[in-house]
Amino acid sequence: MSARGFSNLTEATEAALIVAAQAKNQAAFGELVKRRQGWARALLRRMCASHAEADDLAQDAFIKAWERLSDLETPAAFPGWFRRIAVTTFLMAKRKQKAIFDTIDDASPIAAEDSSPEAAAGAKVDLERALARLSDAERLCVTLNHGEGLSHGEIVDMTGLPLGTVKSHVLRGTEKLRRMLEAVA
Repeated sequence: MSARGFSNLTEATEAALIVAAQAKNQAAFGELVKRRQGWARALLRRMCASHAEADDLAQDAFIKAWERLSDLETPAAFPGWFRRIAVTTFLMAKRKQKAIFDTIDDASPIAAEDSSPEAAAGAKVDLERALARLSDAERLCVTLNHGEGLSHGEIVDMTGLPLGTVKSHVLRGTEKLRRMLEAVA
């Protein structure tokens, strides 16, 4: 048996793993990471232009979660709590790269898109390619809105962007995606 009474961590509930991890049980946190890493990497891959960058940010987010796990008040809040850490990790990386927030309120018109993206093996590949062609801000807002189901207000709370900017990025990004994906079909 482990320190928290588990005979097999793979059979423990997520809530039990979180409680054990909050008591600094590294094996329990490791199992939690195994269970959530696919979701975390997928979320960040939709926001990042590079899979390698997304994987690095997912790792950083899990490290931050381990360091801050004592701040989590209830295990049931873990998915939203961790999503906020992942998004914040993404935003901080983009701020460091100075690639997004210097011109975030730029209201430039939608740029023309190439009508023939590279041939794709399937819809998922097409979507990933199309997402990669959006600006960082559009990709972030579209992913959080459509991919994660967050409302505009929740995105404002998570990113600190103004509501009008979030709405604009969701609308513009969605329209760009629609046009790019229609060109593939």
